[in-house]
This record gives sequence, structure tokens and C-alpha cells, in this order.
Amino acid sequence: MTALSPDRIRNLAIIAHVDHGKTTLVDQLLKQSGSFRENQVLDDRAMDSMAQERERGITIKAKNTSVRWGEYLINIVDTPGHADFGGEVERVMKMVDGVMLVVDAYEGPQAQTRFVLQKALAAGLNPVVFVNKIDRPNARPEEMQDGVLELFLELEAGEDQFDAPFLYGSAKEGFARASLEDEGLDMEPLFEAIVESVPPPNVEASDEFRMLVSNVDWSDYVGRIGIGKVLSGRVKVGDPIWRIKEDTNPVRGKVSKVFEYSALSTNDAAEGVAGNIVGISGFEELDIGETLASSEDSESLPFVEIDPPTVMMTFSVNDGPMAGREGERVTSREIRDRLIREARTNISIKFEDTGESTEFRVNARGAMQVAVVVEEMRREGFEVLVSRPTVIKKKINGRSHEPFETLYLEVPDEAVGGCMQSLANRKGVVESISANRGRTQLEATIPTRGLIGFEFELLNLTSGEGIMSHLFKEYRPDSGDIRTRRSGTLVSMEKGESMTYALRNIETRGKLFVGAGEEVYEGMIVGENPRTEDLPVNPTKAKHVTNHRAAGSDKTESLIPAIKFSLERAIEYIAPDELVEVTPKSIRLRKRILDFTERKRDAKRSSS
Repeated sequence: MTALSPDRIRNLAIIAHVDHGKTTLVDQLLKQSGSFRENQVLDDRAMDSMAQERERGITIKAKNTSVRWGEYLINIVDTPGHADFGGEVERVMKMVDGVMLVVDAYEGPQAQTRFVLQKALAAGLNPVVFVNKIDRPNARPEEMQDGVLELFLELEAGEDQFDAPFLYGSAKEGFARASLEDEGLDMEPLFEAIVESVPPPNVEASDEFRMLVSNVDWSDYVGRIGIGKVLSGRVKVGDPIWRIKEDTNPVRGKVSKVFEYSALSTNDAAEGVAGNIVGISGFEELDIGETLASSEDSESLPFVEIDPPTVMMTFSVNDGPMAGREGERVTSREIRDRLIREARTNISIKFEDTGESTEFRVNARGAMQVAVVVEEMRREGFEVLVSRPTVIKKKINGRSHEPFETLYLEVPDEAVGGCMQSLANRKGVVESISANRGRTQLEATIPTRGLIGFEFELLNLTSGEGIMSHLFKEYRPDSGDIRTRRSGTLVSMEKGESMTYALRNIETRGKLFVGAGEEVYEGMIVGENPRTEDLPVNPTKAKHVTNHRAAGSDKTESLIPAIKFSLERAIEYIAPDELVEVTPKSIRLRKRILDFTERKRDAKRSSS
């Protein structure tokens, strides 16, 4: 193979909202570029390599791959479309020279698309627009094209950016068309548009090797791997290089491996050349945003500013009666090391010690982001207690300020009243409203606190048809008390096995979270009380057995099925004095203070 020159490289990021089809599109590009043998079986959603990504159907970590098309090498970076993972998206902008915007032919550009596109346009990147799912009966491709152009105008796109090529097709069926009248057979028109519209990487003429670390990976064999676009020069295995970070002394290292990303594999490469996206190992410590260079005197390269974390949660050691039964990793040291490791590779998560040896603080962009980390931990065998998210406040001019977000909603017309009432309860202010084809779009400004638990309320209000997106806006003065949960809980007073007889009586008081035959303990939340106070109950009480039997009175007792919480739902549901107990086998809700008498004493102290 001839040596790779920068003018034959194209570096491209894919931007899309959740579920608009970008991962499926990448799968098709890989298939049609001949990246796989004919007999190779390819999983659907091939780039979603994390187990959770396949289950949730979303992309969490930004990942890169490459395809060969003729004499061109196209590096493709697949980016997340969920607001909580925005930090992953922002740093990708430093690696690429163009973006492909994937838009659903029915839903059009959504809020998160807007946020990422704004970052891409501000970075001067040229877009290629792919209107996906045009084979669906409700597709509106012409309207979507107008919607995208309006969005470009709104985001102040440059002249070249505004003249972006539009392609129409179906990632699922594997075709793209340059115009709606064309017959689409394959992805060839899309490959052509990428090569023509995305410029080759802008590299420096210098022979000195320089690269900004935009992503960090980990391998059990070589340790930390810094991933980024080579800005100048070239690098080979065995070369001495320097790790440069602002305000610290350069650290010398030696390149132990150079990696290239092709199709779905990571391959050893002889060298990394200017313009290409490569991985480099050779340093024990290496963080995102650092510069790797062949000279000690090189300046550190500028890095993208990332939206600040807006919510904070505590992780603590499981101290409940069932601790250590279902997981192997239960110590504070194991939990601390795991969270530090997560914060290193995930730049929008921040880790802090609290001063308590068994409790740690994690700052993030949203509850879903933390739920993903907790879910990974439970799959790795951890047991941990997680608190409800609280917002990170700031003192500005001596006054408390909290984060506010712009919220975009699309709901069925008949659900608008309920949604507006819910927003008002959560201190949200509707800024604009428009209706189209039986659906209403709302834009509102709302405190981040008001968003906690809102997604699940929206699903109930709209029978699962509501779509929401949100972006960080600014810090504003504190908006006062917000009650996102208007119910109390049913709290177990006893330890033991839950009994059908007891639960039958308890379910007349509220909704159950546990079924019969489950192990419960004092302080564990077993249900919801429709009133605002907490009610102590005994789910372990058995029916008193006698020798006398009244004819017809001993009926089989059936219970209403218990409500089962997903991890995100549990984290957003609990009150400040409650915790979620997470183990590899269970998700339980409990009070912070398990003992009933002690809890009453604490409540008295707090109110006095």
C-alpha cells in the first residue's frame, strides 16, 4: 500500500439526535466499503460496542473507525446524541474537518442536534446533510430540508456551510440519493459527497510531531492510549516523545505502540502520519486535552471548553443489612478507584472526596450519565449506595445561583395542558409554542432541579409519545422550593421475607415496590404513600393460622404487580433523605437512616 498522504484523508464526525439512525448508517458505510469479508457476520449497531449502548439503543462514548473508499481513507467518529453525553461530542470537534448531520425524515433536527451542530459550525466545520428514513410512510424530506436550512440560518452558518450538500436515503435499506428523483441503489453518492465537501486535514508543514489528545482509551496490555489527530510530522514505535500540559513541566516517554482504527478493529500501525487519527501508548498517566510532541519545547495545543457539570450525586459504601451478599466489590477503596478511573476517561464527570472515608462525590451533566456509570459498576460486581441528584449552585455577588436549561418538548396536542401545568410546578417558563400536524413544540427555560424526574412524568402525561431535549443555558438566581415528588413512602419496620397477607393489607394504603417472597429490612422502602408523609409498615406479618376454617372465607389472595424501577427512574424518584442500593442482582430503595426511632429524632432535629 502506498504511503498515506494528508490530501487522501477525510476526518468526519457524525451528528444526530438519539435514534435518528447514525449508528446504523455507519454500519452500512462499513459494509459497502468492503471493510468486511463476505463470510463475516456483522452485528447490527456494530459501533455501539458497550453492552449498555446496544440495550439502550444510544451511543454513549464517542468512538472512531475508518473505511477505505477507492484511494481515500475516511475516518468516521460516531458521537453521542443524548444531552448528558455532550462532553464526548465537544472534544471530537478537535479531531475532525467536517461533519455529517443525520436527520430523521419525519422528526427533523432536534435540540441535541442543534447543540452539537452549533459547536461544529463555530469550529468552522463544513456539513454534509443526510436525510434518513425517507422510505417510511410518514417521511417529509422536503420539509426537513427547509427545517435544516432554517437551523443553519439561526446558528449563523457561513456561506460555504449554508451550501451544504443534501442527500436522501435509508441507512437501514442501504441507499443514498443526491436528489429525491434519483434512484438510490447504494451509498456511493454519500461517499462522493464526503470526499468532495469535507476538506483534507489541515496539517502544519513542520516535521516536528504534534498531536492533541482528544480521547483516552485503556488496554490491559499497553495501559493508557491517547487518541487524536496528528497535527504535524509523523511518529513511529520507539520514538521518544513528550507529554505537555499547561502550567506543568513536560514529561518524557517512549512510544510503545501506534494504533490505527479500521472497520471495527484496532490495528497496530508502523507509524502515525500527519492528518490521520491514531492511538499512541507509552505513558502511564495521560489525560484528555494534553499535547504529545517530539520536542520538549513545543507549546500545548488549545482544547475545547466543555459545558460544566450541573448535578452532583454521592456514592457510598453499602452499609445495609444485606451488604456483601450479591457483589464482590464492596470496599470504599474499590469504589474510589473505579470512580477516579471513570473521571479520567469521561471529561464531563468530576470526582471529589467528601472528607468521609466511605462517601464520594460525583459531578455530572445529568442523571442518565451517572446511571450509565452505576450500571457499568453493578455489571462489574460492585455494590454501592447512590443519592438523588442535587444541582451544583454558585455564589455570584453574594447571592445563590443555580443552573438553568433550555428545554425543547414535542408532545401530542391533547397533552399540552398537562405538560404546561407540570412545567409550571417545576418553575419552568414557556418561551415559545407552535403546533404542526397534531403535535405541539414547546420551548421553555427551566431550572436543572425542575428537570430531575421530568422525563418519566412526560412519558405518563403523553402516553409515551413525548420527545424532550435540554441544553445548559446559564446560572440564574435561585428559584426557590421545587417539589418534584408529591408523595410519601411506605417504609418497612421489620427484617425478613415479605408475605402476601401483609402486602394485601399494605396495598390498600398505596402502590407496592416489592412482591411476595422478597427479602426486606428495616428502613427499606416497599411502596409509595399517596400522602406526603412516610408510613411505617410491616410487610413480613404472616396470617394467624387457626384450626377453625370458615367456609368460603379463605380465598386465594392475589396482589397487584409491584412497580419495578429502572436505575435512572430510581435515582430520580428518591427524596433527599433516601438512597438507591445497587448490587449486581438488585435495585432497592431505602432511607438514609434505617432505624425508625433514629429517623424520627433526626427529623425533629432538622425541623427545630
